[in-house]
Amino acid sequence: MVLKALAAAVNALLPSNYYVHALISILAIVVIRAFAQGRTTNRERDMHAKVVLLTGGFTPLGLTLMQDLAQRGAHIIALSPKPVENPEIDILINVLRSTTNNEQIFADECDLTSASSVRSFCSRFLTGKETKLDAIVFAHEYQQLGSVIGRHDAAPLIKQRQDASLATFLIITLLLPILLVAPTERDIRIINVINPFYAAAAPSYSPTSKPPPTSPLFHQEGWRSLQMIIFTRHLQRVLDALPSGGQVPKTDDTAIHVVSDKVQKSNIVAISVCPGLSRSDTIAPILNAVRGRGSSILGIVLYMLLQPFLRLLTKSTTSAVQSVLHVLFLPTPFKSAPRQGTDAPEEVLKAGALYRECAVVNLRVPSPVTADAGDTQVPDDGELGGVHLGQAVWEGFESALKEWEKMSPPGDEKAGCDDVPSVDTPSS
Repeated sequence: MVLKALAAAVNALLPSNYYVHALISILAIVVIRAFAQGRTTNRERDMHAKVVLLTGGFTPLGLTLMQDLAQRGAHIIALSPKPVENPEIDILINVLRSTTNNEQIFADECDLTSASSVRSFCSRFLTGKETKLDAIVFAHEYQQLGSVIGRHDAAPLIKQRQDASLATFLIITLLLPILLVAPTERDIRIINVINPFYAAAAPSYSPTSKPPPTSPLFHQEGWRSLQMIIFTRHLQRVLDALPSGGQVPKTDDTAIHVVSDKVQKSNIVAISVCPGLSRSDTIAPILNAVRGRGSSILGIVLYMLLQPFLRLLTKSTTSAVQSVLHVLFLPTPFKSAPRQGTDAPEEVLKAGALYRECAVVNLRVPSPVTADAGDTQVPDDGELGGVHLGQAVWEGFESALKEWEKMSPPGDEKAGCDDVPSVDTPSS
């Protein structure tokens, strides 16, 4: 009787001659959503005793990444723009520790909008008892800056984008010496997480021609993103050209497959990663629907109304973080073991590359018109605009860094004080 009533209700809502249409529609929705969520990494890695320095750790993507790494035993140092005694930071750290059964999750204050704060953190780290680093993940530049809802002053956004990129450059510059003197057997990764709009700036990118304030939002975000991709590729060229970087780590362990130094010349690998379109880190800021002062009521309403489509066409943070995990888990050439039954090594991480959807993206960027490529000590591989474009981006950062540091002299930031407490010990 119940089944008959149920069948009658179904037929009333959906006549039998529409069953095929409904089935095709459901199948299409499932396929579209699976495609939009992107690939999931098929790699795994034990992160115990691995020390990961993370910026942007308290964004949606950063928190998800912290949880995934903590579950695998990683020792995490998350940089926070807020004081570490702030209740929000303290609660998040303690919740992550308890839910992942990992006490090695710490926070340290570092305001990435202040050069003096960045230098203060790096000084504390370099003079500390433990300076080991296995990975640096720059996730603070992934979150969207700027909205299409309402009118906004372009100048503050331009400064925020530049400060974020300069903070990445400064941290790498200050911490690179301890990475270079690390044992060559140590697998060290520098990962830049970038927003998904880089393609908007690729056809006409020039480091000397910044997009005007009136240019479209996506082009401005894409310019910043593409700049970091080019910088990361050039950083790898520099690492490979260093005398210490020309030696493939030696090992007596026959389980470790050592490849030619033509594949990897340094034990330090720099990679760019694009997680794709995330609801929390990309769409919500675009609609100005992020919690906090200055959020738009219209944007929040639109964000709520569009949820069915956003959940179908954009990524959750769990899906967005997969490409980041992939480049953290993927073996580097000298750590790659041959597959069973064959002498061919498994897939290895490509140094200096851009990864998206757990795969390398072959992005073409125009090379600048310059003199002979042989006028540089760094070999020109022609990738992502070539060595001259990479040098131009690097020199642009150096010039802008001098101006940034003049605006933020030492000692003018709270975060620059060495006596600021840190969430660096397990809670009792």
